[in-house]
Amino acid sequence: MSIGIVQFGGSNCDLDVLHVLKDVLGVDAELVWYKEEDLSRFDGIVVPGGFSYGDYLRAGAIAARTPVMSSIKTLAEAGKPVIGICNGFQILTESGLLDGALTTNNYPKFKCESTLLRVETTDTPFTSKFKKGEVVSIPIAHMEGNFYADEETLSRLEDNGQVAFRYVDKEGKVTDEANPNGSQENIAGIVSAKKNVLGMMPHPERASEEILGSKDGIRIFESMVEFISKN
Repeated sequence: MSIGIVQFGGSNCDLDVLHVLKDVLGVDAELVWYKEEDLSRFDGIVVPGGFSYGDYLRAGAIAARTPVMSSIKTLAEAGKPVIGICNGFQILTESGLLDGALTTNNYPKFKCESTLLRVETTDTPFTSKFKKGEVVSIPIAHMEGNFYADEETLSRLEDNGQVAFRYVDKEGKVTDEANPNGSQENIAGIVSAKKNVLGMMPHPERASEEILGSKDGIRIFESMVEFISKN
């Protein structure tokens, strides 16, 4: 099993993900530069967080048009798991691998804080280690994490079980106060129609060891590794 972690100019969470996969989970993982055009050797891909190309134009817009994205699309079409975290989520929406868009937070400032998420589905390669409805703690760090989609798209995401995580309060209720960025329907993460591509704004790699205050995020990577091992 081998998982690729894509690096763009401005990526800054790539080494964190590498540490989690290699040192915490003991998985073979490799950093991949954005000019790479053949990712066929990998069983899964992580597009990490950061500020690719300084978030010029729109967050993720430039990275979405780099050579590596064609190969990521090929892997996704073949059913291999792809996860985009924070800026990675923005890149996946900009490239068309996921629906919707990420816009400026309703309070237009960078926010870095712990958030509570409700697990909306366990029927994905990334959430099988959770219980549906479970509330988990995973931090955010973004200025453009406000998820937007038109009503038709939102209905389709809901009907198809494509909403993976929502921001909630400690009782697991969806409230405006629990929403850190104004995302429609408190959406924190979604999956593709085939459910093998996940985009989420919170950072699971920052909640993967006890010393960080939460180990809830490690289960996303554990779920991904288990899916790869069975397929």
